[in-house]
Amino acid sequence: GSFDDATFSVENAIIGLGLVIDYVSHTGEMLNRTAGDVGSGVKIFEAADVFLFCSAVLSRNVMEADPMNIAHCPYGIFVADRAGEVIVGYRNYPKGPMQQVQALLDEIVQEAVAE
Repeated sequence: GSFDDATFSVENAIIGLGLVIDYVSHTGEMLNRTAGDVGSGVKIFEAADVFLFCSAVLSRNVMEADPMNIAHCPYGIFVADRAGEVIVGYRNYPKGPMQQVQALLDEIVQEAVAE
């Protein structure tokens, strides 16, 4: 599908789980806007957004296990368009409690790409 369809699906999948999107980073726009300023003519993405959000339940679980898991919060799912190929994904988290978060992100992505 299109970039717009994918961002809509990701947003709906996050909200559908009762989670609140804290911020949408328009990373693709920033990279395109600043390319000349940093001396680059390379267009990395046609478009790219990162949805940032948290789960109070999971965040508490993983930070009670290790308070330094705060470094992983908020969680992010990206949608990127590279030369017409739309990619939806997330970063991999370390073994242990953070795998609960990775499972949530995988659930959201799988729901979004199934639509």
